Amino acid sequence: MANQLKKERKFTYLELGEGTPIIILHGLMGGLSNFDGVTDFFPEKGYKILIPMLPIYDMPVLKTNVKNFAKYVKSFIDHKELDEVILLGNSLGGHIGLLCTKMYPELIKALIITGSSGLYESAMGESYPKRGDRDYIQKKAENVFYDPKVATKEIVDEVYETVNDRAKLLRTLAIAKSAIRHNMGKDLPEMDTPTCIIWGRNDNVTPPQVADEFHEKLPDSDLYWIDKCGHAAMMEHPKEFNEILYAWLNKRGFK
Repeated sequence: MANQLKKERKFTYLELGEGTPIIILHGLMGGLSNFDGVTDFFPEKGYKILIPMLPIYDMPVLKTNVKNFAKYVKSFIDHKELDEVILLGNSLGGHIGLLCTKMYPELIKALIITGSSGLYESAMGESYPKRGDRDYIQKKAENVFYDPKVATKEIVDEVYETVNDRAKLLRTLAIAKSAIRHNMGKDLPEMDTPTCIIWGRNDNVTPPQVADEFHEKLPDSDLYWIDKCGHAAMMEHPKEFNEILYAWLNKRGFK
């Protein structure tokens, strides 16, 4: 995937396919490869997939917050000269997508969230391991998934490296605090963008009641469950995730 990344101005991103643009917003843990199932499926269905690398560890600590990431996504949309896009976000990426949709509703024609923060206060702070030995971090990483085997050595190594890098750890904690401050409970009832909520039935990070609350508060939302699934549905059950999302996009006319 590294060979396919484009670099233009301040943006590094993956771009695949042609058609209706879907911008994917990754979370804190893991990278663009978390969405391999989506990038394999949707370009052949008439969608352009764009995954910008969010500057999570590049911004000054005082500017490392959800709002500035939402502004970064807006600047990426402007850079690509797109009129309307679909946003898809997991975990922190879902939260950024929600705030971006609130701030720039004219640019976002649909939103998909899975395991999103934005409502549940401990979603960020509790899920992301702080400094510790590798066994501790492996257990925390495994807790993200229903099937602990999904937490591969590569994933655990990446988290371990991050939490033992002081600069990255400071930004991780800044993001966690920002995510708690930017609780979107009061904003959601005013957001009428069509929203697809896909949630793991066994999510330990953002539990099922969080999905229920998103669904209850967002005026135009549909909620879908995936069984035997944790916090990253698109990784644990890519086939089912893609089928649910593709059917929803067709039902809503986002072709």
